[in-house]
Amino acid sequence: MLRPSVGQTGGKVSSLEKMEAERRPAPGSPSEGLFADGHLILWTLCSVLLPVFITFWCSLQRSRRQLHRRDIFRKSKHGWRDTDLFSQPTYCCVCAQHILQGAFCDCCGLRVDEGCLRKADKRFQCKEIMLKNDTKVLDAMPHHWIRGNVPLCSYCMVCKQQCGCQPKLCDYRCIWCQKTVHDECMKNSLKNEKCDFGEFKNLIIPPSYLTSINQMRKDKKTDYEVLASKLGKQWTPLIILANSRSGTNMGEGLLGEFRILLNPVQVFDVTKTPPIKALQLCTLLPYYSARVLVCGGDGTVGWVLDAVDDMKIKGQEKYIPQVAVLPLGTGNDLSNTLGWGTGYAGEIPVAQVLRNVMEADGIKLDRWKVQVTNKGYYNLRKPKEFTMNNYFSVGPDALMALNFHAHREKAPSLFSSRILNKLELDGERVALPSLEGIIVLNIGYWGGGCRLWEGMGDETYPLARHDDGLLEVVGVYGSFHCAQIQVKLANPFRIGQAHTVRLILKCSMMPMQVDGEPWAQGPCTVTITHKTHAMMLYFSGEQTDDDISSTSDQEDIKATE
Repeated sequence: MLRPSVGQTGGKVSSLEKMEAERRPAPGSPSEGLFADGHLILWTLCSVLLPVFITFWCSLQRSRRQLHRRDIFRKSKHGWRDTDLFSQPTYCCVCAQHILQGAFCDCCGLRVDEGCLRKADKRFQCKEIMLKNDTKVLDAMPHHWIRGNVPLCSYCMVCKQQCGCQPKLCDYRCIWCQKTVHDECMKNSLKNEKCDFGEFKNLIIPPSYLTSINQMRKDKKTDYEVLASKLGKQWTPLIILANSRSGTNMGEGLLGEFRILLNPVQVFDVTKTPPIKALQLCTLLPYYSARVLVCGGDGTVGWVLDAVDDMKIKGQEKYIPQVAVLPLGTGNDLSNTLGWGTGYAGEIPVAQVLRNVMEADGIKLDRWKVQVTNKGYYNLRKPKEFTMNNYFSVGPDALMALNFHAHREKAPSLFSSRILNKLELDGERVALPSLEGIIVLNIGYWGGGCRLWEGMGDETYPLARHDDGLLEVVGVYGSFHCAQIQVKLANPFRIGQAHTVRLILKCSMMPMQVDGEPWAQGPCTVTITHKTHAMMLYFSGEQTDDDISSTSDQEDIKATE
């Protein structure tokens, strides 16, 4: 085989190089610039479009996962909720792997990884609000155990040692009585043991009770007392009415915590189920046995009490519940008056809240009708009617609620030095100094924790009561005077106490409010009369120095009587 010589090979290479050199654009020529610009444009497009494509692909996958989860949530009997970060070390109940995020059931407490959600939904049963088997009786419900993620500082019901200490999915918890047991302590006898519903058995509505009630209603029987007698005389079932929008949406989390400790059928979100509808559960309970815990502000409490009044109108007086308050948000003068504090921010566990409800005592709360009649020869409108639980005011106090600060110069009539034409207490006219505002009180606290009627210093008055059918009426000289009263640098002008109050107001426009609901009002006549009583729950476990001194004064008054 003939091979080309070195000279011939070198000649071919040199000719190829010459041809390649001829094809290349000369340095500085326009074609070389276009070639460089093309590469730059290509790399720029890649650097811009690639992240966009990756972001779009990730968003698409995330949307698919969300649709998948929502489909499972919608069809599931569990109360699944998403979370980006669990608050304590958590293990998936299916694969037993440690997880930081995933889903949890706010009824039974199951926690799973996103990939194991469908398996968990099929494998594990949630709390049953009613039993499927009608033959079961009230005292034959077994424990419902789930494994892993037991509460911190929980102890085994068998060996009394702490549970959940190992860094893995271990130990069991009953979703009804909340008792825990070690893996090694779990026996067949415990799996079939009767559940007594634990510490809060007197607050829980057992599923078997609702099953029996359902059967009785089919048989057209309404003797619930016989059925409830098996649960004991101390059984006072609790209904939770929470406003999920109160307290920076804190109510949403409280709903889940109450569902875990109680029967989920007892827990309602009033933004989805109105109180009047939720309170119909009371009609399935024995007479005068139900209790209600309202989680929200004073406005939510008033909403629930209005629903209770509607029950009276329907002839359901025997089912009227006693009402406790878990205050959310700010203000909360009614809850403070009833001993529940000025606001709940999670400083005590929900279990302790339930203990406080069990220890609370029943009291009465006066409720008042506020009727506002507009003046004018051609006024054919019906008088406005409001229900007052806390206080009514006209003047600077109502102005702050109405937030008219920006209109002070534009509407000077809102700040006239004298807004009253006449004030009557129990039909008797009262002479007044030059006042800018009047406040009519039903409860002891006003303005976010200030005891307005009793005052401070040497001018203290007897304790104002919320169940004596009397209103306390005070006057203020202006906004600065209100501020002084709130920081305990001044006392209001005390006008007196009365069973009925009538005010005749002459200003063309003035701020007015009932229980924190403000509006601008023209010339009118305001009449306040007693409407009804509400059955409330008073908690005396936590008292301030002011509460203790006021209570002692009240006891001294009773002793003298």
